[in-house]
Amino acid sequence: MKLIRGLLLSIVAIFRAIYKWIDKRIVVPITKFILFIGDKTGGRAGRFERWITKRSTLIFISLLLAIAAFFYVDNESNVLIDSSAAVLYDQKVEVTYNAEAYVIEGLPETVDVTLIGRRVDLYLAKQLSTGKVGADLSNLKEGTHKINLSYESPIKSVSYKLDPSTVNVNIYQKVSKKIELSQDVINLDKLDSRLSIASVKLDQTEVIIKGAEHTLEKVATVKALVDVSKIVKPEVGVSELDDVKLIAYDSEGNIVNVEMVPEKVKATISIESPSKEVAIKVVPKGDVEFGKAIDGVISNITKVTVYGNKDVLDSLEFIPIEIDVTGLNKDKDFTGIAIPKPNGVNSTSEATVTVSVKLAPEVSTELEDIPIDAVNLDENYKVVAIGENSSKTTVVVKGTENVIKAIDASNIKATVDLSNYSEGDYEVSVKVTGDDVRATYESKTTKVKIRISKK
Repeated sequence: MKLIRGLLLSIVAIFRAIYKWIDKRIVVPITKFILFIGDKTGGRAGRFERWITKRSTLIFISLLLAIAAFFYVDNESNVLIDSSAAVLYDQKVEVTYNAEAYVIEGLPETVDVTLIGRRVDLYLAKQLSTGKVGADLSNLKEGTHKINLSYESPIKSVSYKLDPSTVNVNIYQKVSKKIELSQDVINLDKLDSRLSIASVKLDQTEVIIKGAEHTLEKVATVKALVDVSKIVKPEVGVSELDDVKLIAYDSEGNIVNVEMVPEKVKATISIESPSKEVAIKVVPKGDVEFGKAIDGVISNITKVTVYGNKDVLDSLEFIPIEIDVTGLNKDKDFTGIAIPKPNGVNSTSEATVTVSVKLAPEVSTELEDIPIDAVNLDENYKVVAIGENSSKTTVVVKGTENVIKAIDASNIKATVDLSNYSEGDYEVSVKVTGDDVRATYESKTTKVKIRISKK
């Protein structure tokens, strides 16, 4: 009950406040105005004065004025409520200037336009999309200038605001110079792995770059980006690209924005597919279980065709396949071993290989008088061994009986690596290798003394 009573009292208070406001703001001023008229006209307007000064007449007039005020405020509020705003983002700025003589810096490429108006007008403005943001610099010369951007709205009842609306621009004299054109071949990974680019020839060797002098000074190189992914059905032979893009770079590899003539060049691309058949060579890594040795290594394929750089293929003799035999104590098949692609090799005819390793009891033998050769010595020096035991060594060969019987001493190499050695006497380590990967090789002479002198 208390709550309802409090609510009723609040409503009564509101109506009293409205009544007082009408009485103070409307009834009293009108009454004063009528009395003023009466004083001025004397008694000539007696009948009218008596009618107009009646309280009922004043209330009626006040009511009419209140209704008129209501409709006016309601109309204005509808206009306010119906008004809205929309933002057109990234509107391109169209600049007018002498592009042959000048370069403009500081002018934004796009601006945001806020449109304000009735919803229906905004809808039409966005649908028409014919508004243009413009900057007229045609009457400006070199220097720094503060300019206003303008917007041509297709709907005149819509107002607008630009962000930014005012910008500072720098106008420079345009200069030009010639620069040598280089090239980069890109997206090679999208080319068939069996194909390779033999050569690329551009129809231009130089280009003209244009811009402000301080910008041209930054340009270190201009490159033609030959995108092989744009070649339609690439195959062995000659292909052409007519729209090779040119990019200017500074000394740190950053792109420099300059005008180039021509903007694009034509590239003639020679495609080839060099290939070669090479052997698969299995290389065991690690030591099998003590007392055993590798008796046989058999792979399901012995040769593969490789595709890639011609110079690389010419020097490639075999592809090594490494298998880990550490701790192996019985025969094993290694399946699904990936065939590696050496640097310069793009593809192989086979992706994987299966290797079977057979074990047998280990035996050993010694091969004497294996000569020790020096390798990787600078051509300006010569080397001699110091002492009898420094020129030859005895090699201990371990393997299965079948492997040992097949060992040829001429296929065993004992070497000392003299890379980066100069004049002087040294004690260096001896390394032994053999052709048969099933065996292990060990030199009984681990180090030898040598003397290096100039030729």
